[in-house]
Amino acid sequence: MRSILVIGGAGFIGSHTVVELVKHGYRPVVVDNFSNSHEAVIASLNSLLGQKIICYTQDYQDIAKLEKIIKKERIEGIIHFAAYKAVGESVEQPLKYYDNNVGGFVRLLQTALSNDVQHMIFSSSAAVYGNPPVAFVTETVPCNPTSPYGWSKYMDEIVLRDACLANSRLHGTALRYFNVVGAHESAQIGELAKGKPQNLLPIIAQAIVSKIPLTVFGSDYPTPDGTCLRDYVHVVDLAQAHVAALNTSFANKHGLHKTYNIGTGKPTSVMELISTFERVNNIKVPYRIGPRRAGDPVTYYASAAKANKALGWKATKTIEDAVRDAWNWQQSITSIWASRSNGEISNVKHV
Repeated sequence: MRSILVIGGAGFIGSHTVVELVKHGYRPVVVDNFSNSHEAVIASLNSLLGQKIICYTQDYQDIAKLEKIIKKERIEGIIHFAAYKAVGESVEQPLKYYDNNVGGFVRLLQTALSNDVQHMIFSSSAAVYGNPPVAFVTETVPCNPTSPYGWSKYMDEIVLRDACLANSRLHGTALRYFNVVGAHESAQIGELAKGKPQNLLPIIAQAIVSKIPLTVFGSDYPTPDGTCLRDYVHVVDLAQAHVAALNTSFANKHGLHKTYNIGTGKPTSVMELISTFERVNNIKVPYRIGPRRAGDPVTYYASAAKANKALGWKATKTIEDAVRDAWNWQQSITSIWASRSNGEISNVKHV
């Protein structure tokens, strides 16, 4: 049983990846400082999986402690989720993002190499493309990020590529996620970041609970219903993509360094997502139409053909699955919203 270090394993995508790792015979070891996640997630994972997940509460940039964990747990691969990810905050605090996302990743790679950890799966983002010149985005589309967050992800991809080229024993994989949605079908884990929700489905759920309408930015785009089109990939599909990338890396089937888009290849409009949420969950979503948001691409979705072929991975879950799972998860934690204050979540207990 291979031991895999999951940095940020208590977060939204990380926790779902832990589940898939266990299902596929790996032994995940979580490192998380809980700056944007909750300790209750680990208890939920233990309950969901019927076993105790090893978890170290610490910052991944504490290299001395991280090195001890790698040696003690006999780590063979690393999946890295511990980047800061709020685009707006990255514009306001770029040095914070470059220090954690880029500087931290460099130190992580150095630690991996010095301890002969040969497999690195990196959590990248479609934000590396910025506002691409085409709607259907392949990995060959030029990268031109529009925020420090996006630049930090692209810089990390370059760092990983160059490290692999210089060290033949290192196998690196960068996964460029598109819009991540949904939750685990058990409703035991889902998206529960601290602070204001950044993704559309949690924003929809919050609007329902709070009865404060969400804003749809623009309804006059040249699309079938006038709203922007995006690629929404279910978090469980995304978690399975990490396992597929890890399997392929251990099999050394794809060379030293590869980059893959992870998406469905199907565009869904903002209004289509809202209407699907209403239809599947039989509930009304309060919303209002606002002006366009500067910089939003009209249509933006992934070509995942490269991942389909090289990793043997394909998204299988639908938008209907995503909205159902997201609302079931939201209903399981509704009491948390009562403790919200100034965009923060306090006194969290998993229900």
